[in-house]
Amino acid sequence: MSGDIVTQTRTSDTSDPRGSVGVGNDSATSKAVVAPGARPALGRSRAARELELNRGEFDLAVGLGRIRTVPDEGGGGRRVTRAEIDRVRSEKGFPKALRERVATVGTSEGAALMDVTTGRFTRFARLGLVVPVKFHLNRNRAVVWLYLAEELRQFAANQMNAPLLNGRVPPGLRDQLDTGLDLRARNWRGRHLGFSLRRTEDPWARAATVASLLDPFQVDEIVTDPYERAYLDRYRPDRGIRGTSDSPAALVAARIMTAADPDEIDWLRADLANALQEARDHRDAPRPTRERGGPPVSPVRSTWHGERGPRAGRRHGEPRQTTRLRHPAEGRGPAERRRPTAMVHPSKTHRRCELPVLTETRPSAETEHLVGTPHPVEARHAMDGAERPLGLLARLRRRSP
Repeated sequence: MSGDIVTQTRTSDTSDPRGSVGVGNDSATSKAVVAPGARPALGRSRAARELELNRGEFDLAVGLGRIRTVPDEGGGGRRVTRAEIDRVRSEKGFPKALRERVATVGTSEGAALMDVTTGRFTRFARLGLVVPVKFHLNRNRAVVWLYLAEELRQFAANQMNAPLLNGRVPPGLRDQLDTGLDLRARNWRGRHLGFSLRRTEDPWARAATVASLLDPFQVDEIVTDPYERAYLDRYRPDRGIRGTSDSPAALVAARIMTAADPDEIDWLRADLANALQEARDHRDAPRPTRERGGPPVSPVRSTWHGERGPRAGRRHGEPRQTTRLRHPAEGRGPAERRRPTAMVHPSKTHRRCELPVLTETRPSAETEHLVGTPHPVEARHAMDGAERPLGLLARLRRRSP
């Protein structure tokens, strides 16, 4: 399934944050109904303060299943009940133990934690032995991957991983590294998909979560109905990219968040098709109603992944549709149409545009003994001058010796 993480070995036995689309395995989502008179649930910001976590640590704890949430009846997102707040606060070692479970480290800190070099740690990450849980871009637009410190400690403590930590990399894994294998982005997408699916129970929102990892053309090929694409766009999860969509940082983040491997794309397409069928069985996408006698309602165009224009409503491989401009006379009746005006050739209005046949032109005796054999251009002017009345300047020139 698309929520699976590609790994070479099993690193830990902790709760798996992964998920799939077709199976309702939301172990971190509580469906309990708050009884009348109970204390109201808290929003994410207030719940994070109650649990002495920052916003990033709180979101990661929800994704890992450390904190259970319930849907807000008013449509304001996920909330945390007072009972769940009391349960987490009553755990042993709170709040230090909870913070250690959601603590993240970078490449240098992770290598020091596992007592290996940064190069070896990077090879572990590229092979999928350790899976990133978050990423961000530094000021140089370089990708900085973050890993759970708890998982790295468990990987280092496992005796089965001792040859990898102290010995040479096996030949099979070394060959994969030589071919340029890098599973960090793909494993992050699988983990991020599991986190996102745990935050929602709506079938359309779950389908939109899967579609957010696919290229818009892939989504258009599976979701052919424009109204369903617009409905999925309504539930599209926020990618958290700052700045404009065409900025360099946004383009790098979009490349990481979009599936690239062929087998991963096939899994996501299959998951999207199954999730879309479940969403259709749950409820249909809303469509505008047509009034009696009114014009037909044109299909809407989705803005999936920030798209604009005809591309959003066009399937992959189809030619771009062009718009025909209507002539102003087409909207009038037969009696009201304006008759075309007869066009007059310029030769009938401007006699100077006439070019005589030069082969039949013979210079006069007066002109020949003054200037000799005339040039074709001079012959043309001579013919023009003979056919029209002379002006004052032309008379003065002819009288001059």
